[in-house]
This record gives sequence, C-alpha cells and structure tokens, in this order.
Amino acid sequence: MLGAIRVAARDRGRLADVIATISRFGLDVLVARLGLDPARRDPDALPFDLPSRTRQAMEALGPVWVKLGQILATRADLLPPEWIAELERLHSAAPRLPFDRLRTEVEAALGESPETAFARFDPEPLAAASIAQVHRAALADGTEVVLKIRRPGIRAVMEADLRLLTQFAAMAEATHAEARRYGAVRMIRELGRDILEELDFTIEGRNADRLREDFAGDARVVVPTIHWAYTSETLLVMDFIAGVPPRSATVLREAGIDPAAIAQTGADIVLEMTLINGRFHGDPHPGNLLCLPGNRIAMLDLGLIGHVSPRRREEVIAFTQSIANSDPALLAETLKNWSQTDDIAPERFQAVADRLVARHGGGALRLAAILGDIFPILREERIVLRPDMLLLFKALITIDGVLSGIQPDFDMSAALRRATMRIIEARMSPDRWTKRANALALELDRLGDDLPRLIRATTRKLETATPAIATTGIEAAIRSGAGWIAGALAFSGVAIAVAMRLG
Repeated sequence: MLGAIRVAARDRGRLADVIATISRFGLDVLVARLGLDPARRDPDALPFDLPSRTRQAMEALGPVWVKLGQILATRADLLPPEWIAELERLHSAAPRLPFDRLRTEVEAALGESPETAFARFDPEPLAAASIAQVHRAALADGTEVVLKIRRPGIRAVMEADLRLLTQFAAMAEATHAEARRYGAVRMIRELGRDILEELDFTIEGRNADRLREDFAGDARVVVPTIHWAYTSETLLVMDFIAGVPPRSATVLREAGIDPAAIAQTGADIVLEMTLINGRFHGDPHPGNLLCLPGNRIAMLDLGLIGHVSPRRREEVIAFTQSIANSDPALLAETLKNWSQTDDIAPERFQAVADRLVARHGGGALRLAAILGDIFPILREERIVLRPDMLLLFKALITIDGVLSGIQPDFDMSAALRRATMRIIEARMSPDRWTKRANALALELDRLGDDLPRLIRATTRKLETATPAIATTGIEAAIRSGAGWIAGALAFSGVAIAVAMRLG
C-alpha cells in the first residue's frame, strides 16, 4: 500500500504512477520488497525476461530512471553480465513534441519569438530525447545552429522521481545488508546531483567552452561554439556540425574519412582528456561523436563531464602499465587504492591482479576486454570500486568499443605511450619547474620573516626543559625545531639557486 512509504503529498500521484508502471512490466517482486502493494501479475505469462522488463520499465518511467539504469550498466562489479548487457541498451529517445508545446519555453528564454530572433527557424524537430528536443536555425550572419530546448515541466517530474528513489534506497538499506554495502542512498544522491546539473544547459555550455580550450592547439578536435547571447538554463544554442557517426568503417571510407586515422585520433583524445587534462566526455558513444573531413572528431552532448584528480591519473597509468609490463604487485596496489571498502584482505587484491595479468599481461592493450574481465572477478571477491572510477571506466570501455568497431585490430598501447611521454615532457619542462621554484622561493621568503620567532620559540623550549627530561627535550627540539630550521635554510639555498638557474 502507498502508506508504506513516507512521501510528500505532492509526490503521491507520481508514486502511484511509478508503482503502476513497475507492476505493468511484471516487476511486482521489486515493489513488494519495498513493502508496497502492487497489482499482482504472473511473470511467467510475460513475453520478456526480468532484465529486459526492468529496462523497458525504466524507459517508460523517464529520464531519471534511464540515467539510473545507465549508471547501473557501469556497475559490472555489482551486476551479472546479462543485466549489464540489457541495461546498456537503455536509451533516452522520446516522442517528438509539436513546437507549439515548446514555444512558451523558447520565447521566455529568448525574450522574443524564434522566428524573430533567428534569420531562419525550423519548427520541425531534428531530434528528441527525454530531457530536450533539438531544432535547427540560422543566425543573421548565416551561421547554422541548433537549439536544444528543455522539455516543459521536466524538472518537477525529475525532482519528484529523485525524492522517491531516495526513499526507496533508504528502505533498501534499512532491510538489506548488500544495499548498505553498495551505498544505495549515496548512489541516488550522486545521480541527483549529476542529473539536475544536466537540466541546466548553461553548465553544458561551460563544459563545451572548457573542452574547446583544452584542445585549442589540436586541429583534429572540434567542439561546437556556444552562442551565449541566446543560451540560458532552458535553451542551448550552438553551432550545427555535419558529420558521420563512427559506427561503420565502410561509411567512413565512403565519406573520404580514414577509419585507422580516426581510431588513432580518438585514442589520443580520450587519453589526453583523462590522463593529461583531467576532464573528459562522460558518454562518448557514436551518437555523441561525429567524424569530419580531414579525419577530425567532433564531440557533442557535453552535459556529462567527468573529472580525474592528479592522483587518479597516476593510478590509471599504473593500472595500464602493470598489465602491459605483467606486474601483478603494482596492479594489486592500484586496485586496493580503488576499493570502496576497507575490510578486504590484501591477498584478495593480489588474487585479482594475478588472474588479470595471467590473462592480459604483456599483450595488446584491449581496454574493453581487460575491464570486461575485471568486473566479474571483483564481484566474486566482493570488492566494490569507488564511484569516481566508474564513469571513467565506462568512458574508456565505450570509446574502446567505438574505435575497435571501425578498426578491428586497434590497439591503444601506442596512444598510451604517446600520452605517457607527453606527461613526462610536461613534468620536465623548464616552465613547470620555474613556476614551482618561484613559488618555493616566495614561501621560503615568507618563512625567512618567521625565522626569528621560530628561533626564539625553540630557545625558550630548550631553556625551560627540566633536567630530568633535558636530553630528551633537546633531542626533540633538534628534531622538531632547530633541525627543521637548519634543513629549511640549507634547502632554501638549493631551491633559490635552482630558481635563478631556471629563471
């Protein structure tokens, strides 16, 4: 019954819709486990299996549920292969709305009608998804653009769904140890943060600007220009880009595009994003990529951007090198750093590493195959990965699959070596060391102003030490005070000399 879950009055209608949809697809057991009362159906009488029915129910429920399913599709450390394969089929396609249903939203965002704001506007939609619908237009100077228009009322529905999912996750954690282990509530909160950001199209616009800046010196990469004079939270206006999705090597060749060059460029791009820039496209599937003449790649739909900290970048390099060099000890240490749980015995990480190196060590770097193997092993060992690694792995698996699809013998090893050399060159560049040395010199200059105070404090500590602990006090003072000061002074000479030499 509905009273089994505590929700605000404004969400009770949506809750009834959710339960009805779940029951319609024969997922009554899932509803019953939450203490609710679904309309009972015989699962054996339904035409599809449970994973397929779950995927269809998520698509029927809308964008929040689709996004949840897409996140779960990355959790091969939690779900068996048949569930992952089905959830990977989730799509956010939606019926196309007549433009009259969107006109109020567009005119509110522009302050005028699109027919007035643009030299040409096409009321027939180019594409439609669960969150937005896309229309073509042209600026006064002839620039071809697309308008990404947020669907009316979508925010209220998505916020209600997120509140309901949070309640469902809390109920699951209260009754199931596995839900607590995997952090169901935390997962939903992270989903809510990400999906509500995707509703604000100014965030997608800023993401595009940042990625364009990241690749400003690389003519192989195209990111559409955002036209900020027309862009707002509910409307995104950007350049229209015509290209070929990287789905077929034959189609690429017919368009005068070299699949091998695209594969190399795609690998360079994804590794530069993840290992060098620390900012990457979170969903680089063929629908969000276009191949252009000159063997260039355009990146579209930048609402979901992942971030990789410097520490994680080092660990990703260690992960790939440990497999390429057949080093299970390094791999085990990396996996331990990525584990969300702290109660895993070290030998279990070593067991996972040994199996992975035995299967993939020393050969071609096939990320999709490696990551495809790692998740079932992690699931067997009950090792749960940290959330920040999952989007990265999903992006790497996706792009590896895309590139292998157009170039079957594609090997990412060469691209990884190029990215690693770029990292080393960046670390050894005089500019980088000059900046660090200058910063160190400024810090030492500040420290120099504090030296008299530090020396007086150390002297007072030495003078007030009692005879019984004088020796110990002196030794401690030397270690924590005078010795540290002497070391700092000595190092400052070296650092300043280096700064002067590099400068």
